[in-house]
Amino acid sequence: MSGLAFHHLGVACRNLDAEARALAVLGYAQEGEEFVDPIQGIRGRFLTGPGPRLEILVALGDSQVLAPWLRSGVKIYHQAFEVDELESSIAKLESQRGKLMSAPVPAVAFGGRRICFVMMPNLMLVELIESRSPAAPHR
Repeated sequence: MSGLAFHHLGVACRNLDAEARALAVLGYAQEGEEFVDPIQGIRGRFLTGPGPRLEILVALGDSQVLAPWLRSGVKIYHQAFEVDELESSIAKLESQRGKLMSAPVPAVAFGGRRICFVMMPNLMLVELIESRSPAAPHR
């Protein structure tokens, strides 16, 4: 896939402050502002530290988007990559038996750049993030 670059690991949690405190012990600190995305039904923060960037997320209101992961005890539930060409990247993953779980939508956390989720045949959930334009800030 063209222009594939790792961005973050997605972490489901019930309380952002408690999760951030637990990860601070490992050297993680908040990167940027907290965000709310009503389309995704989540509120979150990016954390950076000695390991990969993390995106800690809680459900908004009665959103159930994270419920299956939390019920099963899974915290790290997706890995995200920026891609140069979103549609061709989706097609490539689908050609390898990946299943598009959510069509591309604009995401608050990425300044309106589109994201989508693809479940791979090995049951790994992958978030694809549309690459930023040269003038857009990095998040």
